[in-house]
Amino acid sequence: MTEFLLGNEPTIRLAVFLGILLAMALWEVAAPRRRREIPRLLRWSNNLAVVVIDTLLVRLAFPVVAVGLALTAQERGWGLFNNIEVPGWLAIVASVIILDLVIYLQHVVFHAVPALWRLHRMHHADLEFDVTTALRFHPLEILLSMGIKLLAVAALGPPAVAVLIFEVILNGSAMFNHSNIRLPKKVDAVLRYFIVTPDMHRVHHSVIPRETNSNFGFNLPWWDMLLGTYTAQPSKGHEDMTIGIEQFRTRRDLWLDRMLIQPALGPASGYPINREKNEGERK
Repeated sequence: MTEFLLGNEPTIRLAVFLGILLAMALWEVAAPRRRREIPRLLRWSNNLAVVVIDTLLVRLAFPVVAVGLALTAQERGWGLFNNIEVPGWLAIVASVIILDLVIYLQHVVFHAVPALWRLHRMHHADLEFDVTTALRFHPLEILLSMGIKLLAVAALGPPAVAVLIFEVILNGSAMFNHSNIRLPKKVDAVLRYFIVTPDMHRVHHSVIPRETNSNFGFNLPWWDMLLGTYTAQPSKGHEDMTIGIEQFRTRRDLWLDRMLIQPALGPASGYPINREKNEGERK
């Protein structure tokens, strides 16, 4: 089974990606959480174009990606799990959990450092919140994120199948929790103890800085709950909350060319965590 998974990695990842993207898109049409104000063609065409650019750049910039590096680490004895004796299943489970913690911490850092926030804020500048928001990341952020992930894989030495499982789950859960879908409140209340739900993550996309700087998890909700960055609900409610950031509020800002140059536009505003006061909270 492991050989099958690793031998068919690109096919598996593409099939899961397209399957979840389609399922969430249909769910958004059937049971939307918030009313859509901006035409899908405008947002989707530009958000999906970013994915194409990101994918091509990663392939050009990195001769090996995370799963391949995990195989190399295993062959050469790099990393923690290649130097200690633990059952295979435990190494897989622990690796998935630890890698998820790394992504959480990386996300916090991208909010805390103004220069990194300039890159990450492109993700937050989407004026609506749906499945394609999960795919909207600046190419430079994607390259930095891949570098961080490769360092984590080299240090951890996880089984290659664990890296594949982690990346598939992370990609799928990100599309799920960015989706504009309506879940019954009781279902959401239970689910958010095990996975980040759309209502939980939507708070993170609020225009209010103290809400933007909460709910950093993409997959597991435990880090926010344990480390004090959890906010249960937006102060204005999910239907009335404003999505995005204060600096980029026009539909023209949703175009691909504007997204790509956005890190160079304007100050890093007051959103980074290490700014105690900011214009948004003084208003």
